[in-house]
Amino acid sequence: MSQIDILLPKMGESVAEATIIKWLKNEGDRVEADEPIVEIATDKVDSEVPAPEAGILLKRLVNDGDVVKVGQPIAQIGSAAGGAPSAPAAATNGAPKAAPAPAAAPTAAPVAAASGPVERTGPSGKFYSPLVRNIAQNEGVSLQELEAIAGSGQGGRVTKKDILDYLPNRGAQSTIAAAAAPAAPAPVTSPAAPPAPKAEPQAPKVVAGEGEEIIEMDRMRKLIADHMVMSKRTSPHVTSFVEADVTNLVLWRETVKKAFEQREGEKITFTPIFIMAIVQAIKEMPMINVQVDGYNIIKKKDINIGMAAALPSGNLIVPVIKNADMLNLVGITKKVNDLANRARAGKLQPDEIQGGTYTVTNVGTFGNVLGTPVINQPQVAIMATGAIRKKPAVIETPQGDLIGIRHMMFLSHSYDHRVVDGALGGKFVRRVADILEGWSVDQSF
Repeated sequence: MSQIDILLPKMGESVAEATIIKWLKNEGDRVEADEPIVEIATDKVDSEVPAPEAGILLKRLVNDGDVVKVGQPIAQIGSAAGGAPSAPAAATNGAPKAAPAPAAAPTAAPVAAASGPVERTGPSGKFYSPLVRNIAQNEGVSLQELEAIAGSGQGGRVTKKDILDYLPNRGAQSTIAAAAAPAAPAPVTSPAAPPAPKAEPQAPKVVAGEGEEIIEMDRMRKLIADHMVMSKRTSPHVTSFVEADVTNLVLWRETVKKAFEQREGEKITFTPIFIMAIVQAIKEMPMINVQVDGYNIIKKKDINIGMAAALPSGNLIVPVIKNADMLNLVGITKKVNDLANRARAGKLQPDEIQGGTYTVTNVGTFGNVLGTPVINQPQVAIMATGAIRKKPAVIETPQGDLIGIRHMMFLSHSYDHRVVDGALGGKFVRRVADILEGWSVDQSF
C-alpha cells in the first residue's frame, strides 16, 4: 500500500500558519478525492482541506487546536494501489476549499509600546493561534496578560473565546488583582505614586429576562463584530452624501440587458457600472486609494475593489476584484457575478477576499435609500449605493426649468478623516455621481 503526506497548503499572501479547528475524518476512514478531511482557521478565513486523492486516512499528524505551518504534513493517506511511496502532496489545486468567511481580516492597529509584540509562544511554552494573537495585538493585550489567561483549549491553550471572555472584565480583574496584592511600604521621601489610569469604558452587562432567547454569535459574526469595532476605534469616520439622477443609466440598462445576456451569457446589474464609475474616480483622485501606517501614507499602485456580499446566513463577506482598472464593463460584470455566486455557495478562495484597496456596498439591494457604511480596514474609504427610486425632480432646459419624473439614488461616502479631508471625500463622491449621471443612452458595451 502506497501512502502520501498531506501538507497544509498555501492559503494566500502573508498567511504562514493555520489552526486546526476540527478533524472531519477519523484514522481508518475511507476518503474520496476532494472530500474535506479537516477544518482549519487563519486570521483571514475559515477553510476545509480536501483529500488530494481517494484512499484510507492512515494517520492524523496533528490534533485539534494545533497551530501548523504552511507546508507542514498534517495527515497521511494510503491507497490500495501498489508502488513506491509518493512525494508529499498539498491539497487539490494547492489551496483549501474556502467556507463562508468574513470580510478580509484587518491589519492590526498599532498597540501601545508597553504591550510589545505578541509572540507565537510564551515563557510557559503555550502556543497562541493567529486569531488570538491578532485580537491581543488589536486590544493591547501583552504577552504577560496572555500567559495569565486560563485557556480552555487542548493543553491549556488560550482560545478565541477565552480572550474575548477576558476582555470585558479586563479592567476589573486588574483592579482586583492590584487590591489583593500586599502593598510594599514606600520610602518616606518618595513622592506619591501617580493614580492608576482609568480603565476604558466597558459595554453594559445585559441579562436575559424570563422567556428571552440567548443566541451565541457564530465564529464569523464574532469576527465581523471585532472588525467593525476595530475600524471605529482606528478611523475617525466622516460621511458625505450626494443624490444622483441616473435616469439615462436606467434607460440604457433596460435597452441592452437582453442583448447583453444573449451575447455574454451574463446578466448585467447596476453593481458593475457603479464599480466602473468608482474606478474612474480613483484614477482621477488616487489619494482615496491609500492606506495608513502610523504617520505614513501608503499610496497603493493597484486598484482592487471589494464588493460587500450578503450570505444566506445573514453574515457579510467582501470578495475583491483585483486590478479592476484593467477590466472593461463586460470583464467587471463577469467578475462580479462569479464572485457573488461563489460567495453565496461558500466556494471563495482565501486570496479572493484579500488585498482590497476600496470597497463598495449596495444597500439598495435591501430597499434602503442610503446608509453610513463602516470603513473596511486597512482601507480609508467605502461607498454605499442606495436604492434607485422614481421621484419628481427639477429638469433644467434652455427653455426653463421643468418638473419631471426621474430615477434618483443616493451615494454615501464614508472616509478616514486622518488622511481624507472633506474636500477630497466630498469631491470624490460628487465625481462618481457625475459619471453615473453622464451615462449615455447610446453607449455600447
